[in-house]
Amino acid sequence: MNLVAIVGRPNVGKSTLFNRLVGMRQAIVDETAGVTRDRHYGKCEWCGNEFSVVDTGGFTINSDDVFEGEIRKQVMIAIEESDLILFVVEVETGITDFDAEIADILRRSKKPVVLAVNKVDTGDRMFGVSEFYSLGLGEPWSISSANGSGTGDLLDRVVELLPKDAKIQEEQEDVPTIPHIAIVGKPNVGKSSMTNALLGEERNIVTPVAGTTRDSISTYYNKFGHEFMLVDTAGVRKKAKVHEDLEFYSVMRSIRAIENSDVCILMVDAQSGVEAQDMAIFNLIIRNKKGCVIVVNKWDTIEKDNNTMKEYTEAIKARIAPFNDIPIIFTSVINKQRIMDVLNAAARVYGNYSRRITTSELNDVMLPEIENYPPPAWKGKYIKIKYVTQLPTKSPTFAFFCNLPQYIREPYRRFLENKLRSHFDFSGCTLQIFLRQK
Repeated sequence: MNLVAIVGRPNVGKSTLFNRLVGMRQAIVDETAGVTRDRHYGKCEWCGNEFSVVDTGGFTINSDDVFEGEIRKQVMIAIEESDLILFVVEVETGITDFDAEIADILRRSKKPVVLAVNKVDTGDRMFGVSEFYSLGLGEPWSISSANGSGTGDLLDRVVELLPKDAKIQEEQEDVPTIPHIAIVGKPNVGKSSMTNALLGEERNIVTPVAGTTRDSISTYYNKFGHEFMLVDTAGVRKKAKVHEDLEFYSVMRSIRAIENSDVCILMVDAQSGVEAQDMAIFNLIIRNKKGCVIVVNKWDTIEKDNNTMKEYTEAIKARIAPFNDIPIIFTSVINKQRIMDVLNAAARVYGNYSRRITTSELNDVMLPEIENYPPPAWKGKYIKIKYVTQLPTKSPTFAFFCNLPQYIREPYRRFLENKLRSHFDFSGCTLQIFLRQK
């Protein structure tokens, strides 16, 4: 699929235009300059043509932003890997030194460039657009990302310049659904470092500053026999500690990433252990009925003896009870220690999460168990479970049909769940059990 990179200096409206093109509020938009830091991917469809769009951070030089160098590196990578560049400038401020420098880089890249002059919200501002011819990048297209004016003509031009390839059309026709794996946790536990280690490239910006990642960044992964979408998220901290608007949006993006994922890799800091905020994120994963793998990072910083790992595992299991079959892996991302174990565990949990069991097999296994230990009678009424089936939902869900479902209590539900888990491998997944009248 063709890739279009949106580049420009900070605060010219790149993320607003990105959200307009992909048709949803995917990138965070704020009046503060330098909100976007990582490359951010989405899909745009225009007149039957589908292409990927990448939003980048603002390109600056000699600013006081500690992320400046890393952002510049990400912008250069986006320019390299794209088929077309959408260069966004702003009509109000006119041509700045940054604009001239970016235009110089783009001219050398030999890639097709579309120049978009943003914030042309009124007719008066149309007169300022002609000034941008001097950048030497062809005709400037006047747009307003905020209200959408001019974006139709801009997209017509983008589609016209994109390379036509027969293979691209073939790829579009049959896109298989692949698992989405979200990496979640508190700020600064090593989520972006884990993503970069798995991908083998500096995909996301990593610094010692907590809260570096702001958007949820999706990346396609296809290595070592695994294929899935890897989603790096912003750290989720307590509501009382969320002071900036930006961080509020970042937390909301992370929660949405959990909701849209199939399996969540919950990262925990080995030094601080499982704290209340880790449990809040874990409960969010369980509430959304997602698969889960717990990864204890920074294991190299802990002084260890023969039983340290065993004691730590037991302490975590005690915190997350009754979910004691969730895989727990101890890693050091910096030393690339047990990184592949995380992938294998996530793939195994996804296999359990998407497992489908035939009704005949379920009944062959579960009915004898129910016969050996039937539901307790209630007020002299005997409860008979007649059969069980798996419901066609994303997460493992089972329906037990019986004559008096209202009299079956919670302990017996847990018994049914434990028997299902003992016969079929559902480690890392939550099971839902419904009792229905028959």
